[in-house]
Amino acid sequence: MSLQADFQHALLGIEPSTPGGLHTGNGSDPAARFAVYRNNVLSSLINALADSYPVVQALVGVEFFRAMAQLYVQQHPPRSRLLVHYGDDLANFIADFEPARSLPYLADVARLEAQRIQAYHAADADPVSNQQLAAAVSDSAHLAGLVFHLHPSVHVLSSAYAVRTLWAAHQGEGATEQVVIEQPEHCLVLRHQLDVLVIAVDAASAAFITHLQNGQPFAAATADCPADFDLSACLALLIHYGAITALSCE
Repeated sequence: MSLQADFQHALLGIEPSTPGGLHTGNGSDPAARFAVYRNNVLSSLINALADSYPVVQALVGVEFFRAMAQLYVQQHPPRSRLLVHYGDDLANFIADFEPARSLPYLADVARLEAQRIQAYHAADADPVSNQQLAAAVSDSAHLAGLVFHLHPSVHVLSSAYAVRTLWAAHQGEGATEQVVIEQPEHCLVLRHQLDVLVIAVDAASAAFITHLQNGQPFAAATADCPADFDLSACLALLIHYGAITALSCE
């Protein structure tokens, strides 16, 4: 094991240990000094996760969250110096975390909170003008191959649970005890000006926007939409929030 790997294992390993070769200038016990450092690192990473996932923490309680977060930290050390991106895959960890199985919606709540962070830090991009959009959509000869490029902050979440309503209740929008958690929900997450919005959409809109995100042209993106899908309303929503940033044609 390399020196770096040995240090990382001692720092974040499940069993506390001290890397070899440590010395202190004042003669104090290097193991004790390293233990303090180790606890500080663990605490700072757990605190970063708590800051990123406040609703997840509120749902399970501080003690449960911190215990779960410590296991996550020990299995998933930071890959970047920027802690704002740390824990972006916590939802996958929660989905496989046996003690959280009694809250099957918890992983999707984490996904929503992660998407909000990603949306906030996404790159800026100017929306296309209404004139450009009108001209492109009215060109029936090329409409089928028209590709809508979406703002980097755009995310879609489709859940078997009322995740958006539950999240909103923790923002003061309604009471948590009134949430019908078994109700499937879909939402659009994006940054509009300086605000990150979480907007409820129907299943067809969520599927259509996801197709656009994946680079599908207009004809392919609408191919499996149900007959009652309100395409105009969905496009109007994207236009209103400046979510369409470029157009191209296949």
